Amino acid sequence: MDETIVISLGGSLIVPEEIDIEFLKDFKDLILSQVSKGKKFLIDTGGGRTCRKYQRAASEISKTSTEDLDWIGIATNNLNAEFLRVIFGEKAHPKVIINLAEKFSFDRPIIIGGAYKPGHSSDFDAFLAAKNLGAKKIVNLSNIDYAYDKDPNKYPDAKKLESVSWAQYRALIPEKWDSGLSTPFDPIASREAEKEGMQVMILNGKNISNLEKCLNGEEFLGTKIA
Repeated sequence: MDETIVISLGGSLIVPEEIDIEFLKDFKDLILSQVSKGKKFLIDTGGGRTCRKYQRAASEISKTSTEDLDWIGIATNNLNAEFLRVIFGEKAHPKVIINLAEKFSFDRPIIIGGAYKPGHSSDFDAFLAAKNLGAKKIVNLSNIDYAYDKDPNKYPDAKKLESVSWAQYRALIPEKWDSGLSTPFDPIASREAEKEGMQVMILNGKNISNLEKCLNGEEFLGTKIA
């Protein structure tokens, strides 16, 4: 049976400030090289900084609810998803799968997932895809090398986490989802992934050679949550 890998691709990698063309070329080449070995991929995209720019602007102009801001997030997620689908061309399913809780099948080796409804981040959509496909691992790619015991941007003594249990990880993040919340893996997705006995691997997507090791089942630099 072909191996199916679920990837949650952070918007911070797709559009850090401007669209990162060099990263996307390298990412595409790596995924297609893995496809040539018989692997299949479900890649779910996030909204990243683009999403937060719109959310912040909306909140400065008008009174906004969490649901309002989530809808902005959904729109930016789906824009990134369509963009990625086009990049992968004929290797990708011709439509972005918006509701990853519904049954879908691989007529092509790559499926791009989008966002469907408010209340969580793209991490939860990746969880839904993994549950739907019977996959027990999610590769979570962002612009950080590891998850930490506290925000390394605020605390110089923050310690990287190489291997951590779900109970330990969930104690470090908020219990509830808030629109625009930035955690390595969101609270709702974390709770459900723990219930399903899934493993999440958090690593910096910019390090393509390290990502290749992860996809090959080799030791890699990053955080394993299980």
